[in-house]
Amino acid sequence: MPRAKFQTLTEQMFYVLLCLESECCGTDIMEKIRSLTDSRVILGPGTLYNLLEQFVDEKIIVETKTEGRRRSYILTEKGRQLLENEYNRIRKQADDYEKLFREEQ
Repeated sequence: MPRAKFQTLTEQMFYVLLCLESECCGTDIMEKIRSLTDSRVILGPGTLYNLLEQFVDEKIIVETKTEGRRRSYILTEKGRQLLENEYNRIRKQADDYEKLFREEQ
């Protein structure tokens, strides 16, 4: 049975949504991710714009303005909830790691 779309997020998806807590355009998103992660996560324009299109289609983000080819986006309430759910999932994984590996010491 295939996994539901956006049930869990890839690392790139998570960071794109994280950056869209405030209005950003694509180039700003790529720079924010690079800066936030100390270049650990790098997102190319093809991947980014594909994700943005999918997120808009699913009403996870909305386009806020267009200036020539430059488009800006922001999270919707649905997007905030998706990001919050993913954050909680990641935290639970970290908690499980702590239970198994930190208690041994």
